[in-house]
Amino acid sequence: MTVETDLENILANMSDPQNGLPDEVFHFIRKVTPLINVDLLICCDGRALLAWREDEYDKGWHIPGGIVRFREAFHARIDAVALTEIGATVESEPLPCNLAQLRHHDRGHFISLLYRCSLTSEIDPVRFYPGQGKPVNGSLSWIEGVPHDFYPAQLFYKDWLEGRS
Repeated sequence: MTVETDLENILANMSDPQNGLPDEVFHFIRKVTPLINVDLLICCDGRALLAWREDEYDKGWHIPGGIVRFREAFHARIDAVALTEIGATVESEPLPCNLAQLRHHDRGHFISLLYRCSLTSEIDPVRFYPGQGKPVNGSLSWIEGVPHDFYPAQLFYKDWLEGRS
């Protein structure tokens, strides 16, 4: 078998990449090519809506976001992230307010597009971190500034969270 044959077999046995990739394929791709993601900056009364993330790379509060899928428009990914990560709908500005590159991280090479968004529906209160104990993956919180336990891979957003951008 050749590498080309192996790759053709993977493609033939993979479901629609617009629905996401099998973990093994995703982990291979993130090791060899930059990935583009959208992040949702949702602010209210000087605070940003952050989500708790804990994975094999690190843990902390982060700006909700997601990787753009094959042939997907940026705004479609924004809508999908809003529904899956915060359980609400949003309206975003037409263009990103920031572009950043994360190149030297174990997670891979990411090009991050930050979009200012506003909520257009309510968030289920059960999604919010109650303030006691350890947050669980996906917990939400309105946080002012940069929390001490901010997800390190997103530190390039520090100025945005501190209101300097």
